[in-house]
Amino acid sequence: MIIRIGYDIVFNLPSPAPMVLMLHVFPSLGARLKTPEFLSIEPNLPLELYLDRFGNQCSRISAPLGDLRLAYDNRIELPDEPEPAFPDARQHPVEELPFGTLEFLLPSRYCESDRLADIAWALFNESPPGWSRVQAVCDWVFANVEFGYEYARPSKTAWDVYQERRGVCRDFMHLALTFCRCLNIPARYATGYLGDIGVPPDGLDMDFSAFFEVFLEGSWHPFDARHNVRRVGRVKMGQGRDAADVALTTTFGVSNLVSFKVVTDEEKNLSWRTR
Repeated sequence: MIIRIGYDIVFNLPSPAPMVLMLHVFPSLGARLKTPEFLSIEPNLPLELYLDRFGNQCSRISAPLGDLRLAYDNRIELPDEPEPAFPDARQHPVEELPFGTLEFLLPSRYCESDRLADIAWALFNESPPGWSRVQAVCDWVFANVEFGYEYARPSKTAWDVYQERRGVCRDFMHLALTFCRCLNIPARYATGYLGDIGVPPDGLDMDFSAFFEVFLEGSWHPFDARHNVRRVGRVKMGQGRDAADVALTTTFGVSNLVSFKVVTDEEKNLSWRTR
């Protein structure tokens, strides 16, 4: 299927400031795009591209005083089936994990796996290792955490989510991936597009959507503790240890959000939603 993806974001800057943008499709998906990536910037500014340590495509600009508009419009071809499940996927013993996965077992800014370890083992020790254990984690988070935009705050950690039992999609993922790390399953945070394809519309404004990935049976696999179902049309933009590594925009100064629009839907069902 062909999915249209894009955004139209406007900031106002009270003074000039450098910015780092992580608003590109993840490089491994580049071959699926119908046209080469192009980030439209108003006013027209030079843009420096680079890959960060997690393989994310990033860009750096020097934004002037006043309004700054960032826009993107593209199509991507993806399977029309839900993300595959591998219920027999094996969990690796720590001693045989690839070196590059080991940092995704460690605590990070929003994911205090050291603090939640005893709780994780008490909750999930009886579940079989591997895919089933990750699914048990998602089932628990889905059943025990309430979603709501009013529960968002930038300082909320996995420990806070466990205590408060409420949050936005990033909070669901932080808690779930932290539990996985406690259980010796490498887990990383990810973000991207996810439209209401193959599911009833949830009635909320379209936004970017968090998920997480775990390393089982030699591969990384996506999971989503907020929706807790394999989905159609997920498009990854960034990955890292937690949300601190995949901020879509970072301003080294002050920037005020003026407007925010995201589109992600099958071409025939296309509609814009404004937040």
